Amino acid sequence: MNRRKFLGTTLSAAALTVLGRFGAQADEAAEKRINLPKTNTAEKKMQMIYRPLGKTGKSVSVIALGIEGFRYKSAQQTKEMIDFAFENGINFIDVCLSDPVLLNNLKHAIANRRDQFVIQGHIGTIWENGQYRRSRDLQASKAAYARMLDAFGGRTDVGMIHYVDDENDFDRLFGAGIIDYAMQLKNDGKIGAIGISTHSPLIGRKAVESGIIDVIMFSANLGYDLNPEKNEIQYDKDRLDFYELCARKNIAIDVMKPYGGGNLLNADISPFGKAFTPVQALHYVLTRPGVAAAMVGCQNIDQIAQALAWCTASPEQKDYAREFHEINAKSWIGHCLYCGHCAPCPQNINIADVNKYLNLALAQTEIPLTVKDHYRLLKHHAGECIRCGVCEMRCPFRVSVREKMQQAVKVFGY
Repeated sequence: MNRRKFLGTTLSAAALTVLGRFGAQADEAAEKRINLPKTNTAEKKMQMIYRPLGKTGKSVSVIALGIEGFRYKSAQQTKEMIDFAFENGINFIDVCLSDPVLLNNLKHAIANRRDQFVIQGHIGTIWENGQYRRSRDLQASKAAYARMLDAFGGRTDVGMIHYVDDENDFDRLFGAGIIDYAMQLKNDGKIGAIGISTHSPLIGRKAVESGIIDVIMFSANLGYDLNPEKNEIQYDKDRLDFYELCARKNIAIDVMKPYGGGNLLNADISPFGKAFTPVQALHYVLTRPGVAAAMVGCQNIDQIAQALAWCTASPEQKDYAREFHEINAKSWIGHCLYCGHCAPCPQNINIADVNKYLNLALAQTEIPLTVKDHYRLLKHHAGECIRCGVCEMRCPFRVSVREKMQQAVKVFGY
């Protein structure tokens, strides 16, 4: 497929999505809108769109809020950010950390508005010695989730099983009792729906087919879905099939990393060698089949306002596809597209994942705790690289992999 044909296909899919081609969550008739007052960050009235969260019975704002960036905020700063989000129509919040201080700040920031928010809390994320950890230890997970429940009035709307990226771990959820625990919480009315977070469309498919999962938190963005091949842009078929499966089964997707951890907003580290705007990046994910909302990680009110701008942006401002007219094969040279053509590594390093976490770290002023832990959970790390260079011989984009491995060691320490 050549680039012109690809762009036409993408735009057609986006247009069809708005008309209801991919189901109720993209149907304007099924979306509720609310006019909001002017704020000091916008001249026009903001207009929020709400979509059904699959079959959960909940209606959520398409612009949703990830709170990892709230960790170092004071109670007052947390309240100001939650107030701003709420006043501008955001009602959907993802809580992936069980940090007691953060949970207490959120509890007081939300206060008596709890019933007006849809809270997604992660099961299997614990707080140990002041550090975030993913865990499959049932007792530790229960203790951490008890704090989560206490912060949000004894219940969360989605119990999101945290970070499942391989089949062994998916199977372990059943053996470790995590799935049984989530089902018990749902039966007891302490969670309204069961979710799972993953970066893998194959794990996402297994989750849908299990019949247990109602919501999937999935990493999606232009950089993850589109793969340049010479002078063509190819859509990752596994990911497209996954989106369409969720739309058919009415399993809601809420998107994490819509900006690629910030990579897509920075031309220096964007896989396309070009920066996209927050509005363009959000429009891409919000026009994928099955997507109910985009979880935007924000560290301040200005970043929330940048995401909210999607609500009132013009079609021209939302048009991400036009940027590809200025992209050619040379733009991709030296940028890792996570395509995996460099494999296999003789040391069994997953080079694509190392580069992905490295880029996510470099896009932030401080490495997010979740990125640190995702890197820790890799079976092999950059420090094991023997600098043989075989990977570089295979890489179609001439990435200096050995330099990237050295850089990852400096960033992560091993």
